Amino acid sequence: MNKETAIFGGGCFWCTEAVFENLRGVISVTPGYAGGPSTGSGQAPTYESVCTGKTGHAEVIKIEFDPTRIAYKDLLTVFFATHDSTSVNRQGNDVGTQYRSTILYANEAQKSEAEKFIEKLNTSDPGGKPVVTELKMLEKFYEAENYHRQYYRNNSYQPYCQVIISPKVDKLQKEFGALLKSHDALGVS
Repeated sequence: MNKETAIFGGGCFWCTEAVFENLRGVISVTPGYAGGPSTGSGQAPTYESVCTGKTGHAEVIKIEFDPTRIAYKDLLTVFFATHDSTSVNRQGNDVGTQYRSTILYANEAQKSEAEKFIEKLNTSDPGGKPVVTELKMLEKFYEAENYHRQYYRNNSYQPYCQVIISPKVDKLQKEFGALLKSHDALGVS
């Protein structure tokens, strides 16, 4: 099986994980932290330290995908459709550098494709707000604590999940049906 990795930050990683785990060709989605300086001490950043906004890291997801089943461009399309790439350091009520829009590319091909995608977004609506998504090379990805994994699946009854995440999953189902694994695999039962 072919396998590539994409790293995206589009606000709370509970939201982005819930969206991307439903796409065909996605092998796994892991919430984590990236985009800040190496910790140097060998100690990984924690949710508590990243939430201070002082580590430089963002909440991100690591997507392992099969490029023969889903293209990186399709991942970019879903990424930009399911978060606000024009807001600096915020997604809705989540505010801080840890919630910034970011793409941490794994290679030059991903960088080039993301640059072209962002340029197209910026030129398609000349009067609109510019995309502020940070684009930089991935240095290190740190996995988030276990309780963050499949948060939406395990906590869909929580108010945050119902108000913030469910609309994103609904949008995914309505706008990107051709990219979904299967209707039965979506969200929660």
